[in-house]
Amino acid sequence: MHRKIKLLWDFRGPDAKETAKHHTIHLKEFADLENLSFHEIAIQEKNEMLVSAFITVNETDLKIYRDTLKPHRGTVA
Repeated sequence: MHRKIKLLWDFRGPDAKETAKHHTIHLKEFADLENLSFHEIAIQEKNEMLVSAFITVNETDLKIYRDTLKPHRGTVA
């Protein structure tokens, strides 16, 4: 079984939530355009001033997502 990797982009400030939501649109567009699979695209809110957009992918697809989209960080999901 392949591991799932969560790639995250952090947004800070009073507009963080709206910016993160908008970023998820681009993550979905990229996956569709490149015909790549993913498990989930969403946001996670640490607090009102720190919100992350994320995509969860199979480890086998990690390199193309990481090299092209340059996430701020990643974790094993």
